[in-house]
Amino acid sequence: MDYFRSVTQTVLGTPQPGHQPTGAETVERLIDRVQSSTLLEDRRDGCRALKAMSRKYRVLVGAHAMDTLTQVLEADRNDHEIVNYAIESLVNVTGPEEYPEEAEEGEEALGGPQSSALGEQFTEIFTKRRENIELLINLLDEFDFKVRYPTVKLLTNLLKNRPKDLQEVILVIPSGVSKLMDLLSDSREVIRNDTLLLLTQLTKNNTNLQKIVAFENGYDHLFEIIKGEGYADGGVVVEDCLTLMLNLLRNNPSNQTFFKEGSYIQRLTSFFTLPLDSEEGWSAQKVTNIHYMLQLVRTLVAPQNAAQTVTSCQKVMSQCGLLQALTSLLMASGVPVDILTDTISTVSDTIRGSHANQEFFTSMMAPSTPPRPAIVTLLMSMVNDKQPFILRCAVLYCFQCFLYRNQTGQAQIVQTLLPQTADASLVTAGQLLCSGLFSPDPVSNWFAAVALSHSLVDNATQKEHMLRVQLTTSVGSPPVSLMQQCMSILQAGTKVLTRFGILMLLSTWLAHSPVAVHTFLTISSAVPYLTTHVSANEHDELEMVCQGLCAFLLGLCVQFNDGSNTSFSGDSLRQLVTDRIGAETFSDKLGNISRTEAYTKAAKSPQLLAKQPSELVFDHEFCRLFKSLEVSCVRAVTPQLAGSSSTEVTPAEVTKYKDIIRDQDAEITQMREKFASFEATLSQMHKEKENLAAELQQLSDENTVLKAQQGISVKVPESTSDVPNASDERGDNESDTKGQVSSDLATLQQQLLEMTHARDYYYYEMYKKDTELTALQQQQQQSQEQEQVQQVVSTNEAKVESQQGRQNAADFFDSLSNPEMENLRKQLEDLQLVLYNKDSEIQQLKDTVSQTSVLTPPPDSQNGIQVKKICEENNEAYGINSLLEEENATLRQQIKEYEIHVKQLQTQLETSAAMAAAATAATMTKGTSADASALSRCKHLEYELDCLKREQEDLLVLVTDQESKVAEYRRKLRAYGEEVTDDEDDDEDGENFNLSDAYDDDLDELQ
Repeated sequence: MDYFRSVTQTVLGTPQPGHQPTGAETVERLIDRVQSSTLLEDRRDGCRALKAMSRKYRVLVGAHAMDTLTQVLEADRNDHEIVNYAIESLVNVTGPEEYPEEAEEGEEALGGPQSSALGEQFTEIFTKRRENIELLINLLDEFDFKVRYPTVKLLTNLLKNRPKDLQEVILVIPSGVSKLMDLLSDSREVIRNDTLLLLTQLTKNNTNLQKIVAFENGYDHLFEIIKGEGYADGGVVVEDCLTLMLNLLRNNPSNQTFFKEGSYIQRLTSFFTLPLDSEEGWSAQKVTNIHYMLQLVRTLVAPQNAAQTVTSCQKVMSQCGLLQALTSLLMASGVPVDILTDTISTVSDTIRGSHANQEFFTSMMAPSTPPRPAIVTLLMSMVNDKQPFILRCAVLYCFQCFLYRNQTGQAQIVQTLLPQTADASLVTAGQLLCSGLFSPDPVSNWFAAVALSHSLVDNATQKEHMLRVQLTTSVGSPPVSLMQQCMSILQAGTKVLTRFGILMLLSTWLAHSPVAVHTFLTISSAVPYLTTHVSANEHDELEMVCQGLCAFLLGLCVQFNDGSNTSFSGDSLRQLVTDRIGAETFSDKLGNISRTEAYTKAAKSPQLLAKQPSELVFDHEFCRLFKSLEVSCVRAVTPQLAGSSSTEVTPAEVTKYKDIIRDQDAEITQMREKFASFEATLSQMHKEKENLAAELQQLSDENTVLKAQQGISVKVPESTSDVPNASDERGDNESDTKGQVSSDLATLQQQLLEMTHARDYYYYEMYKKDTELTALQQQQQQSQEQEQVQQVVSTNEAKVESQQGRQNAADFFDSLSNPEMENLRKQLEDLQLVLYNKDSEIQQLKDTVSQTSVLTPPPDSQNGIQVKKICEENNEAYGINSLLEEENATLRQQIKEYEIHVKQLQTQLETSAAMAAAATAATMTKGTSADASALSRCKHLEYELDCLKREQEDLLVLVTDQESKVAEYRRKLRAYGEEVTDDEDDDEDGENFNLSDAYDDDLDELQ
């Protein structure tokens, strides 16, 4: 705690007296310190403090600091110390266990009890971003112990909490598994050992990752580590290696084939080269290591594997000496019971179905006096009720595997049951089985009966030979057959477990053997016993199973009855079942067998899975036999039920079913196609999502960079205050340049705004002129209509109206001539004044440009290039000014032409007025024609006036362009350092507005 206080005081400063900060406040301040500090040392101290608090305040650190710690891993990857603090903090946050400090402070931090699933919750948050896992995988490239080791621990925590999520991410990361496999070669054992645990979690229940690890030389790495640790005498590291190897091989045919073809089975032999006579004993770790080694061998030859793989592995094990090493361990003394049990099961799988290995096992002799075959020694343990139950089950499984598809071995076992002339002092397998069958121990009875049944499986010859077996139950009594003795045991009302064994033995014996059925039916008590038990009304589960076995045995007597026994022929037995039991009752009793859980359990695996004697019910081979004969047995005994439930169908029904199947196939094909299209669409959407996420991340990164640059640009003056003078001068030049650029940008924006306003203004003026012209045209049309009306008026009123029309025309000409011409004169005077001002401004600019154009940059100036550029721009401006002078001359010429044209119009107007006065004295007819000519003349004058207005507007546009060019030259002169007065600008604005106002007034007057 003192260390924690010193760290927090160093990072956060001394707290104010009287105020003790809470955990949340402390964590928040630390996070802010890590995020906002510019110095690496400050961020490092903040991460160190977060690491110290990550156990006690696990919830706060995980909820608020996880993103910050991830950013530290990305931004400060080159600093191994801060990376170590960040990763260790994440390790504490995602740990699956609960820390003592966390338990003490749980109620204070959470306001309630501490959750046990915090590690899983924080792991889910961390693994949502694939980039976080990629970052951790990339950190494994760092050789520094402070980075690599905590990274391995963090990945292990993530795998423990969310294995499937992390497996999916690592599977798609390029070279992700390869980088993890490289850690197995790390010289630092702690990293290597933790990597073994990491890979064990990674490969659990994931076939694809198992294949990748195997093909990344995983087996070679593991064998080298096991060899270096001393094989079985090694520590827990050997156990971890074997656990990982089991993950790679279990339920993975591809890896099993690769293991065999890679000659790794030969390397397993070294595992079992043990100093069996050593006095050191068996340590707990050594027992565990050998246990995993035996499991590894059994994984390769398990009956659930493909038959071809099992056969090839068994062959290699026999050739490389692995089977011999296993049998040596089996026959060794001082071996712990659990290791001996596993060894027996391993040898059993190794010899199961392999004739060569079975012969080798037959030749194995136990180190005893006198030497006995290994199979006899094992059977002695099986029928001995003092031995552990699991060991006895393993011996029975070994005996079954020895006889599996081994007719030679079956014959050898049956031969030991027949009368012999050999040395009677030798103990044989037959004697041991018979002693177990007649033992008072029901477990021994069950084991011996099942073992004898395996010597008869699928072997009709040995079934007939077994009929010749004669047994003497007591001294002086005549011998009886083995079958007769079995019936005697059943009739004695023995334990239910004994009856299970005897009934299974008899069922295996009678199946597919009419000779055995005939012999069984000759026993007078056989059929009455079976019918009595089948017809009994028992409700105990085990008794119901026993009734089912009796029904099955009775059905075999019917099914395989050759009719040689007239008393119990097939028909008579069927009638007996119908009369005494009933067809439905018989079928129901027979079905009780397959409905039990024990039957389902035994049918799954050939090995006994019982953990205690009460779980012994059925044998795997019997379940296989019952499954193959159940239906035929029911049909043989109860043909009426078989006929009613016949599975035969008519051709029409067959066709119907075929059509249904065909339709279903079509639907399945359709659904598969839809599914494929949906998968393709989903894949495309995932890709689009990833692309959008990448673009979003890129934009976010660019935004972050821009913000960072903006922050740097704001902080530049403060951070560069202590730089030497040369840096200051350079900074001043840069600031001047930035200021000039900013001012130029503001000027351009202002000019653009002014030009926009000017454009809007001229558009408005054009709209007004169009409106006025339309009004004039409407007035002219109205006057024409009035003229047509005047022509229709009577002759008496024509004179008066003509005089009024002439007076109106004269007034119109007067109104048109005097104000209109006055306005035109004023506008021409204004234009001349504007041109005069522009000429003077252009002359001033020309003089200024002439003065600056002769400037040449001094050869020793640092800004020579800029001055040269300015000179070039001045020369260009001088050329442009020359063009402007030419344009001004053209404008003056146009103004003179407009003045002449205006004078001509004035003369024409005066002439028209005189003509109008003379027209008043003319006659009615002449007056009418004069009116028409006057009106046409008026239209002509209006057209010329409109043309004059358009030309005037063109002049205004030219003047505006000239003003913009003058303003541009002024701006450039200001940029070059020349003084330009602002009064001229104001005058320009005033003149423009005065002209516009006058122009508006004139148009209003005209309208």
